[in-house]
Parts: sequence; C-alpha cells; structure tokens
Amino acid sequence: MTKKRIVVLYGGRADEHSISCISTAGVLNALDADRFEAVPVGITKDGKWIVGGEDPRGWNLDGGVLPTVERTAAARDVVLDVALGQDGFFARNADGTLEPFGHVDAVFPVLHGPYGEDGTVQGLLEMMDVPYVGCGVFASAACMDKHYTKVVLNAAGIPTAPGVMVDARSVRPEEALERVAEAGLTYPLFVKPSRAGSSFGVTKVEEADSPEAQTSQLGAAIAEAGRHDWKVLIEQGIDGREIECAVLAAAPGDEPEASWPGEIVLDHQDDDQFYDFDSKYMDSTASHVEVPADLPVSVLEDVRDVARRAFAAVDGAGLSRVDTFVTADGTVMVNEINTMPGFTPISMYPKAWDATGVSYTALITRLIEGVLR
Repeated sequence: MTKKRIVVLYGGRADEHSISCISTAGVLNALDADRFEAVPVGITKDGKWIVGGEDPRGWNLDGGVLPTVERTAAARDVVLDVALGQDGFFARNADGTLEPFGHVDAVFPVLHGPYGEDGTVQGLLEMMDVPYVGCGVFASAACMDKHYTKVVLNAAGIPTAPGVMVDARSVRPEEALERVAEAGLTYPLFVKPSRAGSSFGVTKVEEADSPEAQTSQLGAAIAEAGRHDWKVLIEQGIDGREIECAVLAAAPGDEPEASWPGEIVLDHQDDDQFYDFDSKYMDSTASHVEVPADLPVSVLEDVRDVARRAFAAVDGAGLSRVDTFVTADGTVMVNEINTMPGFTPISMYPKAWDATGVSYTALITRLIEGVLR
C-alpha cells in the first residue's frame, strides 16, 4: 500500500506555540506509519516555515520546559507555490535551489490560536486546493473569537455565559464597570482575551468592598487580557461544572459524533483555583481527567446533544472540543468551541475518544482519511 504524504504543521506565531509543539509530538508518535508518511513543518514564533529542524517527536513537558520551533543548521525554508496546489510544497536548499516535497495528500494543521486555528492557514490551504484536517475558514474564525462564538450560538438558540465585550485599547475601567452593571453581570467575573486560548491572559475578578477597588481590579484584569488581544470579554462566572465534549465528523457530510463528556478535576484544595495554563500543562498534580464525567447519564446525553448542535451551528468540520457549563439544575450552556483542541498526551480530546472506544491512533487515522481525495 502506497503511503499518503501528510504535512503536519506545528508551532506558529500564537501564544499557544509550545502547546502546538507538544500536541504535534503526540500526533506524530501515534500516527499509523504503515498508512502515512509524515512531513513535519515547523513554524517559528516569527512566522517562518521550516523543514528539517529538531524532530518534535522527542518533545514533552516532563522537564517543565516549553519547546519551541528554532532554526537549526539542517533546517531549510519552506516555499509554497500556490498555483501547483498539492505539488506546491518545496524546501529551499543552501544554494537557493528548490527541492519538492512530492505530492502532498493532505495537511494536518496542529496549530492552536491565532495564525493557525483562526481561519488564516485554512484560507491559504483552500486557495491552494489542498485537503486539510479540521474546520473550514468560517468555523475556525468564528470559534477563535469567543465573542462571535456567542453571537452564532445564541442565534441558534444555544445558551452561553452572559458577558460584554470591551476594547482594551480605549475603554476606561470606570466605563467597563458601568457596562458590567448595565448587563446585570454578577460576580465573580472572568476577564479574558476574545481571541486567545490555553487560558492565556484570563483573570478571575471577585466582588470588591468599594467601587474604587472594583474599578482597579477590573482595570488590571482588562490590561492583562489586552496583552494578548485588544478585544476583551468580561463574562459572568457560572456556578456550574465545566464539562468538555469531543466532536468528530471526519469526512465531509458526516453527521457529527460526540464522545462521552469529560471533566477536568482540580486536585488542589483551593477555592480560588481555576483551570489556568499551569493547571493544564505545567503541573501534573494540579488536575486529572475523568471520562465520562460523574454525572447522570441523562445529563451526559444532554451535553452530547448540545455539543453536536453547537458544532453544526458554527458549520464545524473534522473535529472540535465543545466546552460547556452544567449547572445544578442540569442546564447546559456552551463556554467555547476549540476547533483544533490540544492533542497532548494529557489532553481531553484524545482521552475522551479513547474512553468512548476510539484509540488515539484510530482517531488520527479517521481524521486524515476523512479528507483524502
């Protein structure tokens, strides 16, 4: 059987650069080598595409160090010829000549965050007429922007956490506080970049003793979120459990399938703790994954139904992880949709499918084979 050549993109310009690297290590190590020939293409933090750099298969977080794509002596620039489509991938040699990759059957963009998960790379591949794994341009862009995710889902009758959007470049803290009051948001609040992931720039804001203290806290939180994106969401904290559901629709036209929903259980006994970047990736003692989540089957089925509906509402394709809140009365509302969820060994997406009967390798195989021509 002739192997299919798959370009695996990783790294990128987003804050999630290192998480993409770890996700890619997991994907490459689990890839069925009898079916596929992987061509890893790294994207440096300043946006340069390279091939032949450090092999990402050896990357992990065991040492607490975040890996990055760096240009090595053996690395070569990647050159794309849009007109040649699937035959338009080249590596530039030291003498300036171009060496073709050969026919590329598909691209797996294991990229998280802006410049990868937001429709930009998807648009490039669409223009080249190259098959790729994952959501298309619209779904990628809409789900990267948490504000517009709410707009689309609310229009489809799917509830989301109440919130307001502010411009960190110009909003005054006093004005933001007024917006919060006008929207009737209750504390605690979560202030987050609208177009970032992996909990970068997220701050929990509790109710303060005075308007001055409240204004100061909110202003500091907006400034922190604004370091990652000028578009900032201020959301009401939801008194509920955070339940995540993996959705799969590998081939065009497939009905979306939903995994058993899972829950990230925080292991530190700290009332103020929330699932931040360190809890997700840097501290293995901070949390663990439970799939299925410890909820009645009827509630788990409600989560699966909402996840499938949300995926369809944003015109999802390939894969997504739908993150929900489940309140004490069983209400399910969507927090966000990740169109290229983490694929690290501890990530919810592959763990949820494994618990539902689809192994890591089988999951990757289905995703790739679903887009092959």
